[in-house]
Amino acid sequence: MEAPYIHPTAIVDPGCEIGSGSKVWHFCHLMSGAKIGANCSLGQNVFVANNVSLGGNVKVQNNVSLYEGVICEDDVFLGPSMVFTNVMNPRSSVNRRGEYQVTYVEKGATIGANATIVCGNRIGSYAFIGAGSVVTKEVPSYALVVGNPARQIGWMSAHGHRLEFDEAGRAMCPESKEQYILQNQRVYRLSTGSE
Repeated sequence: MEAPYIHPTAIVDPGCEIGSGSKVWHFCHLMSGAKIGANCSLGQNVFVANNVSLGGNVKVQNNVSLYEGVICEDDVFLGPSMVFTNVMNPRSSVNRRGEYQVTYVEKGATIGANATIVCGNRIGSYAFIGAGSVVTKEVPSYALVVGNPARQIGWMSAHGHRLEFDEAGRAMCPESKEQYILQNQRVYRLSTGSE
């Protein structure tokens, strides 16, 4: 089991959990209730609040703040300077700490650089959020969404390639050769039978 690496400029508050093999780089701040899985990478200037949970192999690029209420499953990619919110109607003069909403990011999802995820939404497994997008509602598994507000323009494979479905609703990832099927506006990977 490989011990986590913590850069000397990082601040890790007592009580924060960091999994084996994880790397915490320059100027990060991890609060006491944060839970970081194994083999994660937190780039420069990342903030992780209390009660944030990251699964294994999560990649957090530079300048990302993970506020209370954010939960990421395994293999999530968070692009540079992307943003999570945690209150729907913030006001400086009104304390809304008891109103934090959960944002849940499922396994393998990618959120591109400078994207914004409005709190209270769920990002499906292997969804792909384009750079600069503003997500204001749930994103289905394998969906490709772009724009402000984000809208779906297609589907992506687990390997990150755009899927082209034939008339029978079937597609193949050009890299992995895994087969996918589109049924009732949901995509399923046939090789594992999971959504």
